[in-house]
Amino acid sequence: MGEATDTQAAAMHSRDTKTENGSSGSVPARDSPDDSTPPHHGAGQKRKRFEQPKQLQHGKRNKRKDLGRSEWSRDQPDRRARNAAEQAKRRDGGDDENSVLPAAFSRDEIAAEDRRPKKKVAVMIGYSGSGYKGMQINTTERTIEGDLFTAFVKAGAISKANADDPKKSSLVRCARTDKGVHAAGNMISLKLIVEDDNIVQKINDNLSPQIRVWGIQRTIGSFSCYQACDSRWYEYLIPTHSFLPPHPSSWLGKKLVELADEVGDREGYEQRQEEVRAFWDEVEEKHIKPVLEKLEERTKELVMKASYETEEAGPEGEQTSGNEEAVKTAADIEQLVKVSNDTKPEDGASQEATEQAAIIVQAPAADSNSVAKDEIQPVEDPTSHSVTPLLPSIPASSSIATDVVQKKALDAAIKSLRSAYIAAKKAYRISPARTARVSAALAQYIGTRNYHNYTIQKPFRDASAKRVIKSFVANPVPIVIGGTEWLSLKVHGQSFMMHQIRKMVGMAALVVRCGCPVTRIADTFEDVKIGIPKVPGLGLLLERPVFDSYNERQAEKFGKEKLDFGKYEKELEDFKQREIYERIFREEERDNSFHQFFTHVDNFKEPHFLFVSSKGIPATQNAGAGSGKGMGKFRQPKLDVESEDESADVNEGG
Repeated sequence: MGEATDTQAAAMHSRDTKTENGSSGSVPARDSPDDSTPPHHGAGQKRKRFEQPKQLQHGKRNKRKDLGRSEWSRDQPDRRARNAAEQAKRRDGGDDENSVLPAAFSRDEIAAEDRRPKKKVAVMIGYSGSGYKGMQINTTERTIEGDLFTAFVKAGAISKANADDPKKSSLVRCARTDKGVHAAGNMISLKLIVEDDNIVQKINDNLSPQIRVWGIQRTIGSFSCYQACDSRWYEYLIPTHSFLPPHPSSWLGKKLVELADEVGDREGYEQRQEEVRAFWDEVEEKHIKPVLEKLEERTKELVMKASYETEEAGPEGEQTSGNEEAVKTAADIEQLVKVSNDTKPEDGASQEATEQAAIIVQAPAADSNSVAKDEIQPVEDPTSHSVTPLLPSIPASSSIATDVVQKKALDAAIKSLRSAYIAAKKAYRISPARTARVSAALAQYIGTRNYHNYTIQKPFRDASAKRVIKSFVANPVPIVIGGTEWLSLKVHGQSFMMHQIRKMVGMAALVVRCGCPVTRIADTFEDVKIGIPKVPGLGLLLERPVFDSYNERQAEKFGKEKLDFGKYEKELEDFKQREIYERIFREEERDNSFHQFFTHVDNFKEPHFLFVSSKGIPATQNAGAGSGKGMGKFRQPKLDVESEDESADVNEGG
């Protein structure tokens, strides 16, 4: 009995170890780690050439095609099960610690709630983006949609059963704005419980004053505010001193004159700067000279050298060495040249004086890890903070180290000099001729253009880089707030890509302030790569989206109310003035963001921005080590998850 059993087991083992060519026998498994003997192949039973052991098949591109249906199905994640597991985890409190969304309700609470019908609606909203990480919902960051969704749940517009996942309410946004970007009018569409006549008031009661719901309107069941939006209006507020020419002693200011002479365009350059030609001379005479005359000769000498001769300070007394990488990032430029923080050595006694002045003037360069990815960091306001705590240690052998009185005098002189430059720029009032130049520059964008230079990771031949701008105008009447004059720029387009609006404004500002022909903007739409800096996101706001096609077709056909922000015009304007404009003005007064931005651009000692000189784009040919047209190599930054606009083809502010 035992022998029969052993014989049957041997036969079963023989069948189990049958080779692929059909031979049988006790052949070791080929994928065994101890198998060093190749399998025996009988005559006429050679392995087909295309058959290979499974473990050698690697590196194929289309692995899914190599799998059988059953095997492929087993390898795919069950999304429904995964979502259910995540929701169960939230109900159990597993994710509540890090999530900013409402905590999930228990099963008992959900079961006890009365079921009420939900309807597809359009929610018209406005918000100030200060302090928020953009529009789009994020479970771990405070966003506009996150606060709205929480308010919907608290007001009873979203049931407890759907409170754990915004996807259940089919939430869609019309335009996705970047962090810090504002919107006087924006829209989301989703399914809400709107039986309560006071639902708008209840929602607003659960929101901060920075976010307002203007109204909720019923729509057709298939409505998507993103798909139905025809176009969008944006506004950009910019101080008029942003259109002043670079300081004549700045690196860019010197290069503009040098290249104008090189190509024989000095007369044309001066004509394009006619209305502001005398500005800096008047500033030096009326504002800077009185400050310098009050100083002792030795102190005056050190201040002048620190302001005009060191590598690390701009002519307006600002440190420029700490933000080279931020300037390049603002223009999406590959950092090809390492910039040193050391001052350029000089000969003789002037070297000691310059180094001593640099010790007094410059604060330590900003840590590269602390520089924001997409913004030039403002330095502290010199009028409100002492610079003494920021000063590095001074060698004991230095003559200044032993003269505390002289050091304090230098500190005060530098602060006075900086304050005088900032005050002079804020006192500037733009002329009608200068405003006309701004309008002429903005007009270059109207129509269908290729904006591959106005975003990131868009080659010239990418069809999605072509966008339609319907209008781009500057308000001919500036406004004065807190002593600073502001100009309102409004752009109307079908859709916008990441950073597009901020780069459009940045290019127009560079063209005007650098005395460049406005037709240079047309060159940026061609097959050439240049780095255009994006102006601060502080001044950008979404004014309103447009739904003309939906209103004329679907709304009338199905008897739905038209989507129009005009009915909330008064409330919207009051909100815009109180929560948006005032915040922009207040933050600029505190940080001097635009002053810092253009000062750093003017003192960026590489030819990346010389395309606005009289020589044009060829002046940037040596800006990178790469080959090809324009500037050669460019930064390909990691994409953000926020965008000026939902229609952006990549994941921005703005």
